[in-house]
Amino acid sequence: MMQNGSPEKKRSKRKDSGDEKIKYYTASQWQLVWWRFRRHKMALVGGVVLLSMALLGLFSDFIAPYNITSRDNSYVMGAPQIPQLWDHNGFSLRPFIHGVVTKRNPVTLRKVAEVDPETRRYVHFFVRGEKYKMLGLINSTRHLFGLDEGKVHLFGTDELGRDLFSRTLFATGTSLSIGILGVLIAFVLALIIGGIAGYFGGIIDYIIQRITEIVRVIPVIPLYMGLSAASPREWSNVQVYFAMTLILGCIGWPTLARRVRSHLLSQRSEDYVVAAELSGASVSRIIAKHLLPSFTSYIIVDLVISFPYMILSETALSFIGLGLRPPSVSWGIMLQDAQNIRAIEQAPWFFLPAFFVVTAVLAFTLLGDGLRDAADPYAVSGA
Repeated sequence: MMQNGSPEKKRSKRKDSGDEKIKYYTASQWQLVWWRFRRHKMALVGGVVLLSMALLGLFSDFIAPYNITSRDNSYVMGAPQIPQLWDHNGFSLRPFIHGVVTKRNPVTLRKVAEVDPETRRYVHFFVRGEKYKMLGLINSTRHLFGLDEGKVHLFGTDELGRDLFSRTLFATGTSLSIGILGVLIAFVLALIIGGIAGYFGGIIDYIIQRITEIVRVIPVIPLYMGLSAASPREWSNVQVYFAMTLILGCIGWPTLARRVRSHLLSQRSEDYVVAAELSGASVSRIIAKHLLPSFTSYIIVDLVISFPYMILSETALSFIGLGLRPPSVSWGIMLQDAQNIRAIEQAPWFFLPAFFVVTAVLAFTLLGDGLRDAADPYAVSGA
């Protein structure tokens, strides 16, 4: 028994199929990359995680309830305080934490903060607190959340009573910014050095490759030890920050530069390059307008993959005391407090910044895998 309207359905399907083919063959390179990338669910998750961490670091002054030096002397080395909606006293529509009372340990005679289950401290949003400058421009005292009385410490406090949640947010912004700036510096150097070596070849390429090999074998930690000893002690934290970023960028370009060089060596004799030369185009225009765009997608993938190495380098150097110095704060500086047995035994929450490091590295890895698959010209595209 034939179904009514079946010829129309077939024609509609053929029309849809034809529209999809037209859409595919008329799409730009970036559209094809985006269609493939959005089908990679884990890469999308990695991108969302990184975007969230970047926003947390960018607006840390507003989101964090306190600044990096604010102390709570009544809650030193205190455990994380988790807001809740109910306890043995009943349910509450507004989140709260229990109050804290300070007692003296009869054995060690040290003051110890203990939770008072009979006291509630309610969490309020958009409260007034310590002054800050939003993005370094706008003066404000508004914070995302706070208590009606006392202080709240979502990640607990350190040995000086400083809020670890606030410090972790500021550290996220610092570590990510060092990674981004370092990668951008390495990216510019790689394009310039790799482009010159790949386009001209010959003796120029030989000299550049020998310099590249020298830079690649420079050990990072001994280099920083020497620079740390030679750097002036009167340098501010801002100067140390930019010096660290510059050095990470200056030693991170060889891998991408070699890939740029190899691609230009294979493409410089193509017809479109010869045509550009015959038309009178300059060397810089040929490289920037014709050669580099032919593998832009691969450059983006290399950039994304380079971020984890920059972040881990900053974290490791700050952890061993060769990077940023207090009162600046980064993931590596925060993890310095977690390198002894006492911290492992008495304050395991000191390791919470390590969770951010692992999450950022995994997110960058997932995003890089997705971009690599999306940029593969032999992959099957789909809108």
